Amino acid sequence: MQNPTSIEPKSIVKLRRPNILLITADQWRGDCLSAVGHACVKTPEIDALAREGTLFRRHYAGAAPCSPARATLYTGLYQMNHRVCRNGSPLDARFDNLALAARRAGYDPTLFGYTDTAPDPRGMDAADPHLTTYEGVLPGFTARQLLPEHERQWLSWLRSRGHANAVSRDIHIPVGAQAGEISDAAPAYSSEETQTAFLAGEFIRWMSEQDRPWFAHVSFLRPHPPFSVPEPFNRMYKPDDGPAFARAENREAEQEAHPYLAYSMPLSDKGSFIHRAEGPLSAWSGEDFAAIRAIYYGMMSEVDAQLGRIWQALKDAGVWDDTLVVFTSDHAEMAGDHWTLGKGGFFDGSYHIPLIIRDPANGAAGGIVDHFTSAADIFPTLCDRLGIEAKNGLDGRSLMPFVRGGCAEGWRDAIFWEFDFRDIAKGEAERHFGLKSNQCNLAVIRDDRFKYVHFAALPPLLFNLSDDPMELEDVAADPAYAATRLEYAEKLLSLRARHLDQTLAYTELTEKGPVSAGPGRAFPSS
Repeated sequence: MQNPTSIEPKSIVKLRRPNILLITADQWRGDCLSAVGHACVKTPEIDALAREGTLFRRHYAGAAPCSPARATLYTGLYQMNHRVCRNGSPLDARFDNLALAARRAGYDPTLFGYTDTAPDPRGMDAADPHLTTYEGVLPGFTARQLLPEHERQWLSWLRSRGHANAVSRDIHIPVGAQAGEISDAAPAYSSEETQTAFLAGEFIRWMSEQDRPWFAHVSFLRPHPPFSVPEPFNRMYKPDDGPAFARAENREAEQEAHPYLAYSMPLSDKGSFIHRAEGPLSAWSGEDFAAIRAIYYGMMSEVDAQLGRIWQALKDAGVWDDTLVVFTSDHAEMAGDHWTLGKGGFFDGSYHIPLIIRDPANGAAGGIVDHFTSAADIFPTLCDRLGIEAKNGLDGRSLMPFVRGGCAEGWRDAIFWEFDFRDIAKGEAERHFGLKSNQCNLAVIRDDRFKYVHFAALPPLLFNLSDDPMELEDVAADPAYAATRLEYAEKLLSLRARHLDQTLAYTELTEKGPVSAGPGRAFPSS
């Protein structure tokens, strides 16, 4: 047997410090994988990753939209603690995050895409242009290739490839279609020239330059709108493909279900989903939603194809078995459910997201986990895998016990997420409801049986998921469910009490100096 001291130092480094590849695909629904049995969406490359890793079937975002969701993903904190309430809410600089922690582990974490992190303005000059956008970079990352929503870097790349008309996002308008038209025609760029292909190529080129273990975050914009995709993905799915929409008989019935829906649904506009479309979302019919959903499905298959390109590049470089891969999303997409598109509110369609972790050193290949898991678990998982500690309390827990093929003791039996609909800049929600900004929020606790939605100042909702998986009948006011409503309200209250910021709560100053204990410490009975 070889003496451990004679092992080549490079081998030791590889063993202790794997390559880390964190991939997010913006706005990807958790049910839209063929690996979990979707009715039509085909994702062979993600399925291949799942066969070599661990698939988490009930994984949920911690918040919506992008900035709040990513704050939970990057910090391991619930929104109640990180307080990124909407796009444009600054992330408090005092919080640790996965990029800063990776630096402490000896990596230079490198970003391809975006993190949508609004910087903490305290201590910054008022004229600093970083304070004019929420699309900042998470502290700790080295930005190799930025690609925010304006996509200018990609557009200039397209021009270098001969697309002289790639001067604006009008490039997304399908050839032959009118601006704002729902069309399954292809845009002028090819499947080798998408934003996804551009970022994948930049990552592959950078990866070939590395001579030490690396940490990369590839943050794809797709399948985020605008809904448009090149051949062959544009007509890969038909409008009548897929499961039935989860929605009330009509839009009016949906809006009448709750005051928040009556407020929020009319605010949705077409232009957020089809480039240069005008008018309210309510003008689109059920057939229009079906046509858009088919394009959305094709966009996921386009991303899947580029993921296959990345898998092959890692294998060709001989680093596939040295690389831990995490594939997930920030939040999901309603995709026509409940007569709406986008993300936000309280329905599962906005928060159920995919998660696959493939760790060649520890993985139980093909593992499937049906426990509820949260985006807040990603940072603790990476800390656990790399043997480092976060510098503040975390709300999530490490998923490594599942990745290793085992179970985690005392795992959560319900999932929790939040949505804050305050409008600090314009005050629209506040005026509509006659509320203060800190009253414009909701929290959800959901398990196998029921889903309870608690609003700070609006009526609650309760769904019996066993009988009503599409979340169509609110039973919160039904006297027969009064005890259940109380039970879940108490569950939610207890969860929030347990997860108040714990950074210094586990420390006590004594005559012998500070005594600290982690959340898992057991105390002997007296």
